[in-house]
Amino acid sequence: MSTAHKEPVAVVGIGQTKHVAARKDVSIAGLVREAARRALDDAGLDWPDIDAVVIGKAPDFFEGVMMPELYLADALGAVGKPMLRVHTAGSVGGSTALVAANLVAARVHGTVLTLAFEKQSESNAMWGLSLPIPFQQPLLAGAGGFFAPHVRAYMRRTGAPDAIGSLVAFKDRRNALKNPYAHLHEHDLTLEQVQSSPMLWDPIRYSETCPSSDGACAMILTDRAGADRSPEPPAWVHGGAMRSEPTLFAGKDFVSPQAGRDCAADVYAQAGITDPRAEIDAVEMYVPFSWYEPMWLENLGFAEEGEGWKLTESGVTELDGDLPVNPSGGVLSTNPIGASGMIRFAEAALQVRGQAGEHQVDGARRALGHAYGGGSQFFSMWLVGAEQPAG
Repeated sequence: MSTAHKEPVAVVGIGQTKHVAARKDVSIAGLVREAARRALDDAGLDWPDIDAVVIGKAPDFFEGVMMPELYLADALGAVGKPMLRVHTAGSVGGSTALVAANLVAARVHGTVLTLAFEKQSESNAMWGLSLPIPFQQPLLAGAGGFFAPHVRAYMRRTGAPDAIGSLVAFKDRRNALKNPYAHLHEHDLTLEQVQSSPMLWDPIRYSETCPSSDGACAMILTDRAGADRSPEPPAWVHGGAMRSEPTLFAGKDFVSPQAGRDCAADVYAQAGITDPRAEIDAVEMYVPFSWYEPMWLENLGFAEEGEGWKLTESGVTELDGDLPVNPSGGVLSTNPIGASGMIRFAEAALQVRGQAGEHQVDGARRALGHAYGGGSQFFSMWLVGAEQPAG
């Protein structure tokens, strides 16, 4: 289907829970309904207005509840309606939103509730991701153990100084203080404390690592007619794409995966972006370990190869910088894994709607939401704007 024949897709409702280490006051059903209800209220809609539900989360063993979408149908108002489950590892929140957007764009459904969640307190993702020999080499506990060698490769390749990771973490944790939904609110944190925090996986320190969070995020996506009825300005989807590649193959570049570059190029082409650095006002980037900010700046075309760390070092990615990255505090401050990608997409939409509160980027008209998952093998991204796209 050519872009000209697609139905324009608008984000008219956004809802998040307060993300915390353990939401012991609610079940998974209660958690997801909280986010969904907030998204409906934001859109001025109710359950009968929803035509279909698209839900996503990380692997089921993270909570030990198999196929939770079956018992969550009632909580999400999906009884008697189409309901679709998406899974693409850590990028799942983003790909879930894209599946929902495509259902609207193809005119399969007029208004879709999309939601992603994780209740990490009911399992242990760190050890869940630590596979035994012979499936994984020893002493490689958790995602950090997998990604640390790729960070070291980036440092060797670019000559980036050791302090870059700490600068990213300090920035994102300060941004999180302006976001009431963020998990980590470290009011007295100093750069020196980040730099002296324990080394977990060289060169990744404790304070340069994402937390384990319970939380959910929901969005209401609708067509042009639904956007016309919205009580608040919508965010319009200007482009969206998913790409994947194998975890391991001859010639794979773990520092800058081909699938990430291809995904970004597709989104930019759809949105008419020729100079991402100049034409995009804010970026919500999936950065679970701080060094991935400069790495993804290069992968996504915001910086030349080897130059990403210089943008971080010079303050370009600060909230008041030329290209604010993760004004919400990002994955480094909030990480309900299944929802983390959708939060990036939703926060990008909040920016162009002018509804990001204290972490609003002044004059943001176009914003990128980015997610990745697995062994840097799954990528999903969208670009949203304040104006309805032409066509």
